[in-house]
Amino acid sequence: MHKDTGNRTTVQEFILEGFPAVQQLGKVLFSVHLLAYLTSIAGNSVIVIITCANTHLHTPMYFFLSIFSFVECCFTSTVIPKLLVIFLLGRQTISFAACLIQAFVFLFLGASGFLLIAVMSLDRYVAICKPLHYPSIMNLRTCLLLVTACCATSFILITSLLVKVSHLSFCDAHVIPHFFCDIGPLIHLSCSDTRATELMAFGLAVLILLSSLIITIIAYSNIAVTITRLPSAKERQKAFSTCSSHLIVLSLMYGSCVFIYVKPRQRSRPDSNREAALVNTVVTPLLNPVIYTLRNKQVHQALREMVCRMKISR
Repeated sequence: MHKDTGNRTTVQEFILEGFPAVQQLGKVLFSVHLLAYLTSIAGNSVIVIITCANTHLHTPMYFFLSIFSFVECCFTSTVIPKLLVIFLLGRQTISFAACLIQAFVFLFLGASGFLLIAVMSLDRYVAICKPLHYPSIMNLRTCLLLVTACCATSFILITSLLVKVSHLSFCDAHVIPHFFCDIGPLIHLSCSDTRATELMAFGLAVLILLSSLIITIIAYSNIAVTITRLPSAKERQKAFSTCSSHLIVLSLMYGSCVFIYVKPRQRSRPDSNREAALVNTVVTPLLNPVIYTLRNKQVHQALREMVCRMKISR
């Protein structure tokens, strides 16, 4: 749908291309992605619920983990429902306003998630490397301030980018070669001069991704050094198991997002990002509950207690 403005046509809605090469498998892909989505939502929701319900999990580590799981629920819900509609019903249109809102929420939650990962790595660093000072450093006030800072920083940075994108002109091109309104393909469709906007998007991606990655690497490097100095092999194994599984999720998240966003020119094959985006929006939110709780005895115990209380209440 277009609207005439003088001698120029302004796009009022976009078409999300999705995955045209496998569109004939729509119902199969719908079932697979629906299962992955529901599993991800259920897993992350369980983490939030048991953290709130079990007093033994009222610690900074689980506080950050529950916030992160809540962000992951919202993050995947920003994208996957529309993808399911595309697979099942073939409804690929999205209004200009809805597209900008989806792009904003997706980027805001994604940026908040990466900043939270940096905060979680700092929490593990203090807990393992400075255990005696941990209760005084990571108190409730500090935890709330860190989460607020992550969200506020993300909001300010992403709002400034989306305001700039909203001022771009969109003429005849209206097919987005993606399954959601990501910033790169959206900028690519503009008939304005997008060099400044692309540079801003690239700069913010570098700032958010690489700054959080550097903090995470420094924190885990110090953790690794501290672990090797522990006198007991059992202590070393326990400390290593707490952190090693986290690195699996981190490598997937950072790898896919660096591939998608850390590019100075978004015009180079925007369609090549779809598979990497699937990893970021489907795979990692699905793995997070498993990876962060797989070998966690406290979470297992909290789950058993919650199940027992549910049985008794019946």
